[in-house]
Amino acid sequence: MSTYLVGKSGPTIYDLDKFAYRTVEKGTTTNPWLKSSSYNTQKYPDNFEEYNKETQSKAFLVFKGDELLFEKYWDEHSEKTVSNSFSAAKTVVALLIGIAIEEGKIKSLEDPVGNYIPEFKEGDKSIITIRNLLNMASGLDWTESGKNPLSNNAESYYGTDLYGLVTRQNLIRKPGKEFIYQSGNSQLLGFIIQKATGKSVSEYCSEKIWSKIGMESDAYWSLDKENGDEKAFCCLYATARDFGRIGKLIARNGKHGSEQIIPEWYMKEMTMMPTEMGTEEGVPNHQYGLHVWLYEGYKSPVIYCRGIKGQYMISIPEEDLVIVRLGSIRMKNYEVPEDKNKIESELPLIGHPTDLPEYINFAEKIVEQTKIK
Repeated sequence: MSTYLVGKSGPTIYDLDKFAYRTVEKGTTTNPWLKSSSYNTQKYPDNFEEYNKETQSKAFLVFKGDELLFEKYWDEHSEKTVSNSFSAAKTVVALLIGIAIEEGKIKSLEDPVGNYIPEFKEGDKSIITIRNLLNMASGLDWTESGKNPLSNNAESYYGTDLYGLVTRQNLIRKPGKEFIYQSGNSQLLGFIIQKATGKSVSEYCSEKIWSKIGMESDAYWSLDKENGDEKAFCCLYATARDFGRIGKLIARNGKHGSEQIIPEWYMKEMTMMPTEMGTEEGVPNHQYGLHVWLYEGYKSPVIYCRGIKGQYMISIPEEDLVIVRLGSIRMKNYEVPEDKNKIESELPLIGHPTDLPEYINFAEKIVEQTKIK
């Protein structure tokens, strides 16, 4: 447990050198963000500095269309710093699944997991599909905890046998019925990508996304051991500006310029709200699509990726707006209200972090001050 040995109580956003990693190479052509004519001329919105200090923000960037409107860094973090995505990487894994289906390397979303992972081919786990994994509705017994050092999550972050860990899971409920967030589902998707493509997750990500959308820097994906397997459930290290390009890819419905990087049909599937599915909180799912968070509490639909420390890539397609926030604290989620009469009206908020609307509001105030060319 390297983090504990150096006096930390858990993972940090700067853990790259504590683990083996593989490079996600950028392409030969980079497209640096165009800076708006109003770049960084905006006044800070009310409470901006105070709130970001409270949540230990390290980066806050706002992009509109093809332009960078605003960026602010704290402490030693800069535009060159790579930091841990944590679970925001799950969405990148999902994007790769869509590409692999379009290429015919994976047959469909309804493919049984057992077609790619032998330990799921027979027995009760044979009914689990790729869609079930993407929906976080696999029915497996994974224990998700960011604090318990004995949880499956802790073992997946610090351990050296990801394949053994995820293939030893047992089925304890019917797949496809209940949204229960489990990092083990994402890790299984990573192994499916490896099996289907014959390439590591990093190599496939470089070839299909990172080298194609103008990334300015290489990224790095943590492994469970030297020359091992990517921690597909987390741990993609990149710069804030390059995380913004993932947000832009999502905001543009999978397109980069004129090239459809992610299949359009798949982007529609990813961002469809499966409200017929229940959640762990006992309410209809108004939170999550296919490995991406969907927020209905704003005036326009919001699609976002998030990590445990408040890593956000927020896309608002109707406004061609992308927000990136990186830091060390994420605020608690909105909970199911005790007053049952309020549940229906508060469904758009339940399960989403209370800091999400704050960052959207800050970005909105910045955009209002900005002159777009």
